[in-house]
Amino acid sequence: MTHSIKTQGHGEYNRTMRAKKSLGLKTQFEFARAKKALGQNFLKSNLALRKIIEAGEIKPDDIILEIGPGKGGLTEKLLENAGLVIAVEKDNRLFEFLKTKFAKEIKNKKLILKNEDILKFEVTRQNLLNYKIIANIPYNITGAILKKFLTEKNQPENMILMVQHEVAKRIIAGDKKESILSISVKMYGEPKMVMKVPARYFSPAPKVDSAVIAIKNISRKIFKKNDINEEKFWKIVKTGFAHKRKKLSGNLKSLNPIGKTYGVADLGNKRAENLSLAEWTMLAKL
Repeated sequence: MTHSIKTQGHGEYNRTMRAKKSLGLKTQFEFARAKKALGQNFLKSNLALRKIIEAGEIKPDDIILEIGPGKGGLTEKLLENAGLVIAVEKDNRLFEFLKTKFAKEIKNKKLILKNEDILKFEVTRQNLLNYKIIANIPYNITGAILKKFLTEKNQPENMILMVQHEVAKRIIAGDKKESILSISVKMYGEPKMVMKVPARYFSPAPKVDSAVIAIKNISRKIFKKNDINEEKFWKIVKTGFAHKRKKLSGNLKSLNPIGKTYGVADLGNKRAENLSLAEWTMLAKL
């Protein structure tokens, strides 16, 4: 993997200075404003950063993909532990700021900094294999990020993510009520709550608390082991959750032969949220 490094010319220096000014820089690496439209809330808790790094179980030869590095607080910790960090930042101001802050690491090819939308980031083009995602992600695209990378051809090994606390609880489904989101994550990996993160740990503070979740052992082994077609599986799940208040047998009537066999005869009064991952797998096998 290669990355060309250019020296900072006069035009680039001016862009960096404009970026610093627009960020409200007080010192070389300190600024206050965040873009609400991009879901920016900068993590300022050393405890949370340490827990994220611990959950990532980072080895010296690990490749880490970081989404939305922001001020670079997590990026610093990742660089201390990983072999290579690829940080994707959409905000042009932050990108220019990070280029200055991590100029040494970029030059030493410890950090590859990308100025683009993570949802358009092409994993295969970067030849990313055996990588981990560790990030404080923009909450407004949490679902899209999970879908993109869990279903990616080259899936990450693990994902350690900062998400909204309520979203984390839905993914874990500790109340035994599943959702499309929880089934989507559990079909590919093993989710676990690492810690709750209060809103005061961020700047600016969001209106809700957050949580760090770990999704380990990501793969397609359940699909392969049970000889299940991915596309058909998600069609069944989406149909089952189409009307949450209806019994699952009623929702699945439109799917043949499932609706006329297992769906009607054996599900009884169950709703989609009451089915375990194993039961969804059984439905898909039929």
